[in-house]
Amino acid sequence: MSFPQFAFNNVRRNARQYFAYLLSSSFMVMIFFTYAVFIYHPAIENSPMGAMTRTGMTIATVIVYVFAFLFVLYSISVFLKSRNREFGILTILGAEAKQINWLIFLENILIGAIAIVSGIASGMLLSKVFLLISTKVIDMDELPFYWPVKAMLLTAGAFAALFLVISLFTLLFIRKNQVLELLKGTSKPKTEPKANLFLALLGVVLLTIGFTVLRVKELDPAGLIIAAITGIMGTYFFYSQLSVWIVRMLQRNRGTTWKGTNLLWISEMSYKIKDNARMLFLVTVVVALASMSTGFVLAMQQSIKSVYLDNPYALSYTYFSNADETKVQEELDLIENRLQTEGLEYKRAEVETIYYRLSANGEDSLHIMPQSQYDRLAAMMNTKPAGTFGENEALLAETPTAARKSKGKLTEADIELSGQPYSFILENRTDRIAALVYSGRLLVVTDTMFEELRGGNNANEISVNHTYPFIFLDSQGLPQKDDPETKLGLELSEWNRSAISEGYIESRAENYYVNKQGFSLFSFIGVFVALIFSISSASFLYFKLHTELSADQAMYRSLSKIGLSAREMNISATIQIAVLFFIPILVAALQSLVVLGPVLGYLDAPFVSGPVLVASSAFLAAQMIYFLIARARYIKSVNGMMV
Repeated sequence: MSFPQFAFNNVRRNARQYFAYLLSSSFMVMIFFTYAVFIYHPAIENSPMGAMTRTGMTIATVIVYVFAFLFVLYSISVFLKSRNREFGILTILGAEAKQINWLIFLENILIGAIAIVSGIASGMLLSKVFLLISTKVIDMDELPFYWPVKAMLLTAGAFAALFLVISLFTLLFIRKNQVLELLKGTSKPKTEPKANLFLALLGVVLLTIGFTVLRVKELDPAGLIIAAITGIMGTYFFYSQLSVWIVRMLQRNRGTTWKGTNLLWISEMSYKIKDNARMLFLVTVVVALASMSTGFVLAMQQSIKSVYLDNPYALSYTYFSNADETKVQEELDLIENRLQTEGLEYKRAEVETIYYRLSANGEDSLHIMPQSQYDRLAAMMNTKPAGTFGENEALLAETPTAARKSKGKLTEADIELSGQPYSFILENRTDRIAALVYSGRLLVVTDTMFEELRGGNNANEISVNHTYPFIFLDSQGLPQKDDPETKLGLELSEWNRSAISEGYIESRAENYYVNKQGFSLFSFIGVFVALIFSISSASFLYFKLHTELSADQAMYRSLSKIGLSAREMNISATIQIAVLFFIPILVAALQSLVVLGPVLGYLDAPFVSGPVLVASSAFLAAQMIYFLIARARYIKSVNGMMV
């Protein structure tokens, strides 16, 4: 038997051990390949969403590749540790270090080659379906199937390099081990797990700092980075130190610990959590990132829907005071001609507003408008008019989004125009009429006051906007790609960007459709990346269970000799496996709920727990399937050792 045949037989005989690893690796290759098929598709160049789609898919392939590197490196290191006894026997039989290294190298290359071939083959079978689903989700024109030579070469080359580098790198894992240490394998007695009180307290402090930064301080990028660093470090200390301390406290409770088989699984958990701290930490971080990304996309999709529904103006045309009136009229006529050609019934109004900056950087602003024009808009939309108020009174109308951002009711406002200060007593109202302006905030004053504000000493310095809002009479629900409002909005917006225009056009359907496409793209990419994270996290757990299987089999066999029944063993093993599988999901869900609220608030998006719970529930459901499979295989193996 030649040496390559020996390596091949080793892989074949350990097929059960390598199955989960090979399946996960093949799945990563397949996803990488399908993204590459999309990136190199010849029709993408001419697509309106082509540039953004290609960029998104490219980012996704990089994420998949980096994660694949870390996953393969971790998996191989786990396999090598589980085979220490085998390497020790080979050494006693006369195998040299370079021969063992060559054996490991050949096995890794063989597994990598199988993963690459099977991944590309399955990707080829699914590429047409992938293109069809992706274009439907992103709402692009259907992409025809093509022979993806570039994608195949990129995938094969990238993963061949990945497996080659890792195969060389993993040779360092066993180079310094002595023969006696190899022969002991995983059967060496474990030291009693101990928690470092200082590190446990440090973990609590770090988690508290992260929570405080997110909740107390108004979030900014620097605060988000601090929260991320302290949260990740605190999570690691939670598993490596704090969890051991919690189990120790549980062991001291004799009423719980000394009941049935609780003593067995509680004692074992203190070892398993300590041994698997890094793996549990890694799974938690991976699931938390995927859950937060999914929750973020779902929340933003809800946000763009609400922005569309809160805007009663299908189109608006705005110009400034220094515009050419003749050209403005020509552009208005063009818009109305297109509306009539499409057969859309509408109402048109004319509104003047004064732009006012509330802060020096212009990030916070409002528009001032006269009461008569506000009442005219209210009559067109059958809503409540401004009412009657005095010279120093005003109405502050805000869209629902702007009202959430203002964080409470304002009772008064101080402004200064042309060097003249003005103070107003305010009536607050949440009203869709305020969607007329980008800021979503309208200060409605009397007509007399408006003329005074517009005609001050430095009237030339005051920015007066003239807006023509168009209200469609038959607007229903969310727009679709082929709806007249959507097609007209895209057409007019494109014309407005390409032509030298006196004003600018705002289309709610165009804004909704473009944002919907963008987030649909991220959602589509995120689903496949989340699938990789989910399958890989389950593989991590499966590898660790398999590594510890020999020791667990010996322990349960010894316990069965002194009276432990198969049913009691099943209950104890099930609890331990469930803790390893589900604790990371629960911790990740809690972290997602804590983090996403402030992040979405910083982006002015309404935070709802629904998207996070949906994402976490999806991971929980997938983890349940992996748990049932891993439990069945584990208990079957252990049952075979019971007497």
